[in-house]
Amino acid sequence: MTTIETLNQIFCMVFDDDSIKIQPDMTANDVDGWDSLSHVNLITTIEAKFNIRFSQKELLKQRNVGNLVADIDRKLTEQ
Repeated sequence: MTTIETLNQIFCMVFDDDSIKIQPDMTANDVDGWDSLSHVNLITTIEAKFNIRFSQKELLKQRNVGNLVADIDRKLTEQ
C-alpha cells in the first residue's frame, strides 16, 4: 500500500467518513470537521501508524496533504 493510500485510510478513520478521498492540494478547509483538535488526533495517528515523529517546525511548514505525504516519505527513507 502506498503512503497516500494508508494516509487516506487514516483520514477516513479520524474524521469518521469513508467517503474521503485525499488529494495533494487538500487542506483543512476541504475536510468537514478538520479543526485543531482533530488535527492533533490526525498527526498522532499518523505518527503511530508510520512509526515516525514530526518536529514542531515540520508541522508548521505543512500547508496541504501533499506536504504531509512528502514529509512522511522523507522520514520513512531516513529510517
